[in-house]
Amino acid sequence: MAYVALITGASSGIGEAVARRLAREPDVQLILVARREDRLQALAADIGGIVVAADVTDPATPARIAAFVEREYGALNLLVNNAGARWATDFADGGWENVERHLRVNFEAPVRLVEALLPLLRRTAAAGGAGGSESTGAVFAGRQLKAPVAIVNVTSTSARIARLGTGAYSASKAALGAWSDSLFLEERRHGVHVANVLPGFIATEGFPQAELRANPLTRWAVSDVEHVAEAILDAGPGGVAERYVPRYYWLGALLRVIAPGLIRHGASSELVSTNTHSV
Repeated sequence: MAYVALITGASSGIGEAVARRLAREPDVQLILVARREDRLQALAADIGGIVVAADVTDPATPARIAAFVEREYGALNLLVNNAGARWATDFADGGWENVERHLRVNFEAPVRLVEALLPLLRRTAAAGGAGGSESTGAVFAGRQLKAPVAIVNVTSTSARIARLGTGAYSASKAALGAWSDSLFLEERRHGVHVANVLPGFIATEGFPQAELRANPLTRWAVSDVEHVAEAILDAGPGGVAERYVPRYYWLGALLRVIAPGLIRHGASSELVSTNTHSV
């Protein structure tokens, strides 16, 4: 039986890495979604998959994607909401306009896509007898298949710890993470697992994290897209609730709860107050 996976933001970075990792598994059918059709076509020519060139912020996109997946496959096992954007600026300079455009890309777009695809995800779970995050006994991508049908929302460690100039971005990712937690509780009885993946500083084509990688004191904090791809498989078919990348970033989230003053002081340090971009 085919395993159908849809990835947004698949033309580069984390999305491309997830697609390449899934393509290594047998019977996987990939649906690659992004704005840059030329990059998607090149990727599909290399690893396979069907290309859907679309802007996820277009109100018409979710229904178009849902109709396409229904028509072509009639099932959906994995939705990876990876597409996102960040424009770094202080609130005094960017104002509500900057907050709103972050919310449109990083929160509204994935929420609307889930809304459009949720009926199909539920039907897929019902048809396969999926049980949320209960083990099926099967193995997928080198891990136990605990969630045959899953939604993975790529949020960010910035959802837990904000930095200078990241207020709008952090707010949009925090909203996505909180909504995902609630959606998990709602959909588990329907056999649809919902998880968060929270990348930190990730070296990508667009954001090489050169400043952090050049500094011996911060080089350790940078990971790569391949590790994020594995985390997404842990969180999706692997049935894990959430995964940080690098994994030790969860310590920062814990400190944010028990020692918020310490985290605020650390976040204002020149070591992390750079012009580099996180996911």
